[in-house]
Amino acid sequence: MNKWKLHFGWYVVLASFIVLFFNAGARYAFGVVFKPIIMEYGWGRGLLSAVFGVNMVLFALGLLVVGKLYDRYGPKWVLLISTLIISLGFILVSQTRSFLGFFLSYGVLSALGFAGTSIPLVSTLVSKWFERRKGLATSLALAGGSLGHFALVPIVALVTQKWGWRSSFLGLGLVMFVVNVLLILWVIKGDPWQLRLKPYGMEEEGGKVILSDESYGLSLGESLRRSSLWFFSLMMFICGAGDFFSTTHLVPMAQDYGIPYIQASKMLGWYGLMSLFGLLGAGWLSDRWGCRIPIMLTFLLRTLLFIMLYLYKGSWSFYLFALVFGFTHLVTAPLTPVLAVKLYGSKNLGIITGLINTIHFIGGGFMAYMGGMLYDVFRNYQLALFLMSFLSGIAIFSTYAIKDKGEKI
Repeated sequence: MNKWKLHFGWYVVLASFIVLFFNAGARYAFGVVFKPIIMEYGWGRGLLSAVFGVNMVLFALGLLVVGKLYDRYGPKWVLLISTLIISLGFILVSQTRSFLGFFLSYGVLSALGFAGTSIPLVSTLVSKWFERRKGLATSLALAGGSLGHFALVPIVALVTQKWGWRSSFLGLGLVMFVVNVLLILWVIKGDPWQLRLKPYGMEEEGGKVILSDESYGLSLGESLRRSSLWFFSLMMFICGAGDFFSTTHLVPMAQDYGIPYIQASKMLGWYGLMSLFGLLGAGWLSDRWGCRIPIMLTFLLRTLLFIMLYLYKGSWSFYLFALVFGFTHLVTAPLTPVLAVKLYGSKNLGIITGLINTIHFIGGGFMAYMGGMLYDVFRNYQLALFLMSFLSGIAIFSTYAIKDKGEKI
């Protein structure tokens, strides 16, 4: 009987999957409600993009704080308080009637809530429950984000079309509150030892825990003195810039060129589904070619896609962009910690990857804002597309320059 009993760690994986399902759906739905908000308030795209940019920067900085709170208090309180904050933020967004109210509720409150229910925290939570199949468990949990992006974005579009964008925010806020609180109270545990359990797979080693050698590792200061970290950070800044320029402005851009609202929203949904295949494929490719080659191929594809969209803006080009760019969206997510360990060791991995991920999301906020601002100036996205193709080309060479004593990385 016990042989076939499901280890509690898999319930934590399922709960983490659901948390990320709604986190990603809520975040990427912003691109769907972008134009409806502008139509109601009469704001420029630059102004609304600036709110999203502030949200991204605070989210990025919030990740650093959340990591420390997680280490001190565990995941339950961090997830619970973050859920309360993000739900309150979304509910307030649905009721606000002013720019200041929108800025505070979405730009500030929601950003802090997103930070505490996001991939870095959930990945850490899941990893503590597994000694074996840690990669599989983490990938299954992260798949919730891709499927939430795929499933919820079109639903938000339908709700927005029928009842308005305020109803979408209200519904997301209420659903996240109810679902997350139930999972946090009844399923999510920060450590298997709390239930007098061993991490999954440990018992198969006869109770022996094989500890990895974590004695090697550069400090953050030592890492910053290596050119590889600067090239790494530049690549991740450009990666974030491309990710969140695309998810924020793809739907309004497609609408500008005659694509119906629901069809454009479905493009963003398919973008999310394709990110799941990219996430799964990245690990497989890195096992064979190292980390740099898949990342360089990612930016080569992005360069070509931005050039294509600069030149052609029909239904087929927007669909092709959404599908292929979506495939590249999460490629760097599983490769970042792997590459960082190879370059700088594991002793200070948390603070180094925390810095790199913060730079990634700051890049996302910057280019989401620049896309809207450049649209307001030129009344199109042409310069933004040209800039992103140029930056993606730079990222290819920046990734190539990430080297460490000739080691295959």
